[in-house]
Amino acid sequence: MRLLFHCCCAPCTAACLETLSSEGIVLRLFWYNPNIHPFTEYKSRRDALLQYTASQNMETEMSGENGGYGLRVFLRSLGGTGGGNDDAIARPARCESCYRLRLEKTAAHAAQNGFNGFSTSLLVSPYQDHEAIRRIGGEAAARYGTAFLYRDFRPRFREGQERARSLGLYMQKYCGCIFSEEERYAKHSKKQEPSP
Repeated sequence: MRLLFHCCCAPCTAACLETLSSEGIVLRLFWYNPNIHPFTEYKSRRDALLQYTASQNMETEMSGENGGYGLRVFLRSLGGTGGGNDDAIARPARCESCYRLRLEKTAAHAAQNGFNGFSTSLLVSPYQDHEAIRRIGGEAAARYGTAFLYRDFRPRFREGQERARSLGLYMQKYCGCIFSEEERYAKHSKKQEPSP
């Protein structure tokens, strides 16, 4: 089986590749993550993935200019700029729009380039909504006439993190979008506030 594998970052990718390769699946890695902001964060994650895949003698296909960076593409997927439409930027709607944006691009690329199917490293994270990813992946597969390969990689999450640390790869601190970064700092600020 030839599988196009969407990669969200190096630590998550590292946790998935060995399992899929051991099943005899021939992988082609695919980077498309316009949700990651700001550009410095995007570049750090992209470069860490390229560093990791080079160390594994694997190539990663980059989608779009700058490897798919796109603040406007991401905001449009949420239904605008985020100004005034809090429902579109709140979870779970925001996350589902993000999954759809990336998985549809991956499905379309898989179908156009003769792959048997596609999957994603998002499936390793215990912080992602697996049922939404599975549903949206299946919808994208049906729309583009390909297959979505679902695997629950979550038991390998810590292993991927440890491998990335041992290789000195960049380790992100939030999901990727500007809203998840804001939530991270809001949680941190609440922990710092003195008790009344």
